[in-house]
Amino acid sequence: MPVELERRDDVDILTLNRPEALNALSFAVLREIEARVAEVERGIDEGKVQALLVAGAGDRAFCAGADVNELMGRTPLEHRRGLRFGQALFERISDLPVPSIAVIDGFALGGGLELAMACTFRLATGAARMGLPEIKLGLVPGYGGTQRLPRLVGEANALDIVMTGRMVRAEEGLSMGLVNRIVEGDPIEAGLAFAGEMTSYSLPVLRLARDAVTRALDLPVREGLEVEADIGALSYQTKDAAEGMSAFIEKRAPEFRDA
Repeated sequence: MPVELERRDDVDILTLNRPEALNALSFAVLREIEARVAEVERGIDEGKVQALLVAGAGDRAFCAGADVNELMGRTPLEHRRGLRFGQALFERISDLPVPSIAVIDGFALGGGLELAMACTFRLATGAARMGLPEIKLGLVPGYGGTQRLPRLVGEANALDIVMTGRMVRAEEGLSMGLVNRIVEGDPIEAGLAFAGEMTSYSLPVLRLARDAVTRALDLPVREGLEVEADIGALSYQTKDAAEGMSAFIEKRAPEFRDA
C-alpha cells in the first residue's frame, strides 16, 4: 500500500510508503491519502483518535514532492483541478479537530513540505532537508506553500525559500519557525511522545485554543482580543473546564472526558 494507516492507542499514524520513490505524491497517492484521512475522521467522530501523526517510510525522505512525470502534457484546466484537489485535501488535514504532527526525516520538498505545513506541528530530525524547489522547474508551489509558509516563517524568509528553491536544514527551520522541535532517535516514537503531551487534555478545549491562535493571524489585535474573549468564555462552559478547575483545587490529576 502506498499509504498506510495504523493506530497506536489513541493516535493514528499515516505513513507514506513509497520509499523507492522518496514517498513522492503521485495522483494515486493523493487519493489514497484522501481515503486514509476519511478513516481518521471517522475515528475522531467515534472518540477513538486524539491525534494524527504523518510520516514517510524509510530514512531518506518524508516526502520528496510531486511525481513530476505525471505533470507533463496536462491542460491548464487539468492543472488547476489537480492543484485545487491537493489544496482541499491538505485543508482537510489542517481542519482536523485533533492535533496533527508531521515527523520530517530526510527530504520534505514541494508538496511534501506543503503536506507537513498543513499539519498543526512539525518535528524534524537532524537529517531533515526542507524546501519548495518548484521555481527550479519553472513552476510555483500549488498545494498551499505560498500561503502557509509566510504565515509560519514571515514574508522575507518565505520569499527567500520560494524564489531561490533552496533547502533548509533542521536547525535553520527551527530558528525561523518552520519546525517546532528537533527530535532524536526513532522519529515515530518521538512523534508519539510529542502527541502524548497533548492527548491527555480536553480535545474540545485544545481545538478552541488552536482556533484562537490561528485566527489571530487574520485579525487586528483589537478584534483578535474579542475573539479570544468569546472563545475563552466558551471554554468555561465545558464539563472539562469544571473538572480541570475542581482537580486543581482538590490537588489531584484531572480526568478529562472531551465534553
